[in-house]
Amino acid sequence: MSLRQLAWRLLRARPMALALSVLLLALGWAAVGFVLLVSEQLEQRMQRDLAGIDLVVGAKGSPMQIMLSGVFHIDVPTGNIPLATVEQLRSQPLVKEVWPISLGDSLRGWRIVGSTPEYLDLFGARLQAGRRWSGPMQAVLGHEVARATGLKPGDRFVGSHGLGLGGEEHAQTPFEVVGVLARGSSVLDRLVLTDLVSVWRVHEDLHEVDEEDRAVLEAERQVTMALVRYRSPLGAAMLPRWVNAQESLQAAAPAVESARLLRMVGAGREVLQGFGGLLLVTSLLSLFITQMALVRERQGDLALLRLMGAPPWRLAWLMALQSLIVVGLSLLLGLLLAHAAQAVLALWLAGQQSLPLLPDYWSPTELRLWPLALVLALLAAALPAWRAMRTEVTQLLQTPR
Repeated sequence: MSLRQLAWRLLRARPMALALSVLLLALGWAAVGFVLLVSEQLEQRMQRDLAGIDLVVGAKGSPMQIMLSGVFHIDVPTGNIPLATVEQLRSQPLVKEVWPISLGDSLRGWRIVGSTPEYLDLFGARLQAGRRWSGPMQAVLGHEVARATGLKPGDRFVGSHGLGLGGEEHAQTPFEVVGVLARGSSVLDRLVLTDLVSVWRVHEDLHEVDEEDRAVLEAERQVTMALVRYRSPLGAAMLPRWVNAQESLQAAAPAVESARLLRMVGAGREVLQGFGGLLLVTSLLSLFITQMALVRERQGDLALLRLMGAPPWRLAWLMALQSLIVVGLSLLLGLLLAHAAQAVLALWLAGQQSLPLLPDYWSPTELRLWPLALVLALLAAALPAWRAMRTEVTQLLQTPR
């Protein structure tokens, strides 16, 4: 019988102790792995959705709220700003590009966002079917929206007032689906995209108006906010000041606000990581105690191995193998639990139409947990292995079993 088989037999001789050690360690690994998987996805999504956006200009209010509603589309906007603001921003020498967006309606809870076709280029969007919109009342669906609604190019739908479910439908102004985006793992996946004029027309057609009234409405058109890219780094120092000096405008720097958001989320992440680390330490202590008890209980067996010619290092390796088996099984089970928890959270967030996670996301950092598990297993087995290796055979034989 090989040492590996013997180590497994010795562990199986105490099934309850084996199961408890594996389960406790697995819970610790699961907490660490879950935090790792979720935090990595959130950080990657933030970096991807913020790429190329240096400033968000909205109505006076919370900069965090403006950033969450204008970039990630997971909050309500603070209000609208005049359409003339967009032209003012474009005329600034420190501004390279401006993408206006208008919110206000939704399709079964998925937000309808009015913008220019260049908004798709900001995220490097690709079409899976159809084409981009070329006029009012044409819509391009994000990948998740098309999958959830079953709509395809050529179909028609009507939007609902408000950014959530239950709003009044605008039956008099239907949209035509002209395209569906390929999955891009960006915020566009869960948006319905259309022209700015579409959003204005939906709300202007709510009431009977004559040509004079329509001209007034067109002159008073607004957008929800504007996304800005600087021409030079100097813009970061000067443009937010100019924006905040305006009576009705508020600037939100995505880099600053996302760092604040990550710090807020980081507190909960550190708590979970600390909880997982505490579970690991407690479980390793339990494994150490079990190994020490095994050395005492199996002194006769160890003595027989020595008498049969096994050198001391083989006894030490036997103790180490048992620890490695327990920690290896626990890490495997813990990662499975972490991925299962990630899948459940991803499905729940998808049902809430909130910030999405990939249920099958795998992180290369998980591979680094295996060397850590190896070190922890050897540490837990160090003293029991030393005791098994250093004890004299005559003492082992004279000790009552």
